[in-house]
Amino acid sequence: MSAPFQEEEALGRPYDAALMRRLLRYLRPYRLHVALAVLMLLAVAALQLASPYLTKVAIDRAMPARDLGLVRLLALAFLAANVLEFGLEYVQTVLTAAIGQRVMVDLRLAIFAKLQRLGVSFYDWNPVGRLMTRVTTDVETLNELFTSGVVALFGDVFTLGVIMVWMLAADWRLALASFAVIPFIYLAATAFRVRMRGAYRDIRVRIARINAFLQEHLGGMRVVQLFGREARAAAEFDAVNRAHLDAHLVSITVYAVFFPVIELFTSIAVASLLVYGGARALDHTLTVGVLAAFLQLLRRFFRPLQDLSEKFNILQSAMASSERVFALLDEPETVRDPASARRLARPVRGEVAFEDVWFRYPQPPGSREQCAEDGWVLKGVTFTAPPGRTVAIVGHTGAGKTTITNLLLRFYDVDRGRVTVDGVDIRELAQAELRGLVGLVQQDIFLFTGDIRGNIRLDAPVPDAAVEAAARRVGATRFIDRLPARFDHRLDERGQNLSVGERQLLSFARALAVDPAILVLDEATSSVDAQAEEEIQAAIAELMRGRTSLVIAHRLSTVQYADEILVLHHGRILERGTHRALLAQDGLYRRLHQLQLGVELAGVG
Repeated sequence: MSAPFQEEEALGRPYDAALMRRLLRYLRPYRLHVALAVLMLLAVAALQLASPYLTKVAIDRAMPARDLGLVRLLALAFLAANVLEFGLEYVQTVLTAAIGQRVMVDLRLAIFAKLQRLGVSFYDWNPVGRLMTRVTTDVETLNELFTSGVVALFGDVFTLGVIMVWMLAADWRLALASFAVIPFIYLAATAFRVRMRGAYRDIRVRIARINAFLQEHLGGMRVVQLFGREARAAAEFDAVNRAHLDAHLVSITVYAVFFPVIELFTSIAVASLLVYGGARALDHTLTVGVLAAFLQLLRRFFRPLQDLSEKFNILQSAMASSERVFALLDEPETVRDPASARRLARPVRGEVAFEDVWFRYPQPPGSREQCAEDGWVLKGVTFTAPPGRTVAIVGHTGAGKTTITNLLLRFYDVDRGRVTVDGVDIRELAQAELRGLVGLVQQDIFLFTGDIRGNIRLDAPVPDAAVEAAARRVGATRFIDRLPARFDHRLDERGQNLSVGERQLLSFARALAVDPAILVLDEATSSVDAQAEEEIQAAIAELMRGRTSLVIAHRLSTVQYADEILVLHHGRILERGTHRALLAQDGLYRRLHQLQLGVELAGVG
C-alpha cells in the first residue's frame, strides 16, 4: 500500500539540473524583466563598494589635508550612493516579486488545464487535498524560488565575488585575515542546512496532516455532531496541531542558533581584523582608511553568506515542490482525443450500441490489489438502444450499471469491444462532441456557487427563454417562483441552500436545456419526494419521446415504461425484455420486483 498523502513530503535531491532547466522555461516570457533585475543587482553590488571607498578617501586624503570641501563632497557622494542603492534595491525587489507572481499565475493555469484533461480514474486515486497542495502550497514554494532564490542567489554570489576581489586588490594579507573564519562559517551553514532539511520536512508533513484532518472533519461535521464526537475530534486536532507547533519550534531553535553563530564568527573576524590591521596601522604599513573600509566591507561580506544558507533551503524545497508539480504535469492522459476526430452525420439519430464490451477499472499505480475474476466489471455486454427508444438498466448494487454510463460518456475507455453512437466508435469522436450529445442526470448533484440561471446553462449557448422553459418542463419553477430573485437567486457552495429534491430538479433542467440527442438518467429520481417524482416522471415521459434514453435505476417502479429492460448481474446481462415479459419469467428481475414490492408494502403497513 502506498504511503498516506500526509507522509509523502520527503525531500529529494538538493539540486536537479533537469528540473531547474524546466523551471527556468517559465521565465522566458519575462526574460527582459529578469535581465533588468539582474542588472540592478549588479549595480547594487557595485554600489556596495562605494561607501567603503569613500570612507577610505575621506580618512586617508581629505582629513589629513584638512580639506573640508572634499569632506563635504565625499559625504554627499556617500549619501547619494546609499540613496541610489536603496532605490535600486526597492525596484529590484518589486520587479522580482512581480516576476514570481506572474510565473505562479502561469504555473497554476498550466496545472488547472492539466487537471481538466486528466481522466476520471486519476481522481479515483488522488485525494482532493493532494491536488489542492499542488496548486497552492507547491506553487507558492516555487514563487519563493523566483522572488528570493534564483535572481537573489546570483546577486549574492556576484556581491561576494566583487567584495573579495576589492579586498584582495586593496590588501591581500588583510583580506586573508578577514577570510580566516570562512571555513567555520561553512561548517555552521552545513549543519544548519542539514537540521533545517529535517525540520522543513516535518513542518510540511504536519501541515498536510492538519489539512487532511480539517478536510475530513469539516466535510463530515454533521456526522461529528450527530454522534457526539466533538470532544474526541477536538482532542485529535489538538494533537495534530501541537505536533505542527513542535516542528515549528524546532525550526525556530535552529534559526535562533544559526544566526547568532554567524554573528559570533563575524565579530571574531572583525576582532582579528582590528588586531592585525591595527598593528599594521601603528607600524605605518597600512592606512587607517583602508582598515576602516575593510571593516565596512566585512559586514557586507558576511551578510550574503548568511543569505546563501537560506537560499539553499529555498532551492531544496523548490526542487521537491517542482518534482511534484512536474510529476502532475507529466501524468499521462488515459482518455485522449484522436489525432483526426470524426464527426457524426447530422442530424444525429442517437443510436447507442455496446458491442461485446469488457471493462475493469484501472488500479492505482503500484497497487497489487485486484478484484475477483481479474477485476472485470463488465463481461461481454452487448445491447442496442435504438433512436428514440428507452432502455432501462437494473440490477443489484455493484452489478455494473453506472459503469455503462461512465463508458458511454468516455470517462474511461473499454478494454475489449466497442461503444458506438450512430455506428461510430466513440473513441473516434472528440470528447467535447460526444459529451455535447448526452444529457446526464446523476443521483449526486453538483451545483456551483452562483445563480440558478448560470447553474442550468453552465457554458452552453442556451438563451434565457430556453433555460426557463427547461426548468418549467421538469417542474423546477415550482420552487424557483417562490424565491425572491427567481432565476437570479444566488446558490451557496454546492447549492446547500436548496433541498436535495430541489437540487435534483435543477439537474434535470440543466440536462434538458441543451436538448441532448441522448438522455442518461442515473438513479435520477432517488432523492426527490413522491409529489416531485410524479411531476418529474410526467416531464420525463414527454421529454423522452423521440430521444434515445438510458435509465439506470434501483427502484423498478420507475422503469416499467421502458421499451427494454436489461438485468445486470455480476457484469453480465442476465435477462432482457419488457417489464411484463420479465415478470412472466421466474428470474432475477421477478425476484427483485417481489422483494421491492414487499419492502414498499411493509413501509406502507
